[in-house]
Amino acid sequence: MLHRLTEQGLLCITQPHHAWLAGQLAQAWGNEKFGKFAPRVEVCLGAEIHDIGWARWEQSPTLNRETGYPHKFTELTTQVHVDIWSSAKQLAMPMGRYAALLVSMHGTGLYERFTSWQKSADSVQIVQDFLKREYDFQKKLIDTLSHDEYYTQYTTPEVIKRNQKLVATWDTLSILLCQGFADKQEVTQVPTVDGATTLQLTLTENKNNHHQITVSPWAFGQSEVNLVYEGRLLPSTFNDEKTMREALMKDCWVTLSTTLKPGRD
Repeated sequence: MLHRLTEQGLLCITQPHHAWLAGQLAQAWGNEKFGKFAPRVEVCLGAEIHDIGWARWEQSPTLNRETGYPHKFTELTTQVHVDIWSSAKQLAMPMGRYAALLVSMHGTGLYERFTSWQKSADSVQIVQDFLKREYDFQKKLIDTLSHDEYYTQYTTPEVIKRNQKLVATWDTLSILLCQGFADKQEVTQVPTVDGATTLQLTLTENKNNHHQITVSPWAFGQSEVNLVYEGRLLPSTFNDEKTMREALMKDCWVTLSTTLKPGRD
């Protein structure tokens, strides 16, 4: 779950919904500087379902008794986090092999880039076991796809790595949009046609539940990108997990929107 603090209370955005926003970014992505990606439909699907493993947890989120709010995705234990990501590939596979590959690689990529799990020997063992299982799954799936007449051209290390980086980019962008920010943010290591760049995001309008943000350099095919997503508003904190869950099930939905426009390169 992602959090956005507002004057009215806490907006809670589920991980699968945040992933849907990442999928919207993927659909709009690409121009002369940032190039195209392929297989486009499968990569967009991978972005849209990259947090599918969170679907069950989000149905019954747990309470952080220190904050009085549902746990953010960064507040869960290593074991809970790994259990969530371990289920992701099985949930994604019925939707397609290439998308499932990207879902699995996104999960392992998170543990490769963010190493807070190295804080204890037990945590290290849990993650290392998870990585081994996922790497084995990925290797077998890539081998299967490479023998498929349609997918073989998309299974080279270069193509797979670029697609993995794109999903990570859209994930980061979506997190920033969902959580909100006051002034400026940047996203690094964004793939381009001839290398990588850093995106500069600047908040130019913050009105009710609508944000307007400029992006430089511009990474999209249209002159403007309009995004819509949803959160649930909790106006107060909780002492009881059952009460918190009941509050989330009530009609507390809020529609959010963001307009992206080109900044000054």
